[in-house]
Amino acid sequence: MFMDSNKLAELAAIACDDKKAKDIQLIYVEKVTSLTDWIIIVEALSDVQVRGIVSSVENTLKEKANRIPLRLEGLHEAKWALIDYGELIINVFQTEERYFYDLESFWSNGKSYKYSEITTKNFL
Repeated sequence: MFMDSNKLAELAAIACDDKKAKDIQLIYVEKVTSLTDWIIIVEALSDVQVRGIVSSVENTLKEKANRIPLRLEGLHEAKWALIDYGELIINVFQTEERYFYDLESFWSNGKSYKYSEITTKNFL
C-alpha cells in the first residue's frame, strides 16, 4: 500500500497526539531540502512519555501504512528520540532539549503547521 508523505505526516501527528504529546509542529520542508518532505517536532514531559509517543508512531505507521522506520535513535536516555521514515522525520523531545536544539528555528524556511490546524480543517 502506497501512502504519500502528507498522509504519513498526518497519521504520525495523530499518533503523537494519542499519547498526549505537547505542542505538535509539522513542518513541510520538501521545497527547501532533499533530506525529507516533513519534519514533525513534539514535546514529552518524561522519558516514559517519549518512549510511549515513539511506540505509538511506530505501531500506527506499521498498521496503517505498512511502514517501519529506516532509523530510530535516542530511546536509551529518551531525552530526544528521532524516528526516520525517509520522507518523514519525527523528533520527540523533552522540554529542555526541545528549547536547547530549537529545530523550529532551524527549519523556519519550511511551511509550519500546528497540530490544531490539521484537526480543524482539511489539512492535507
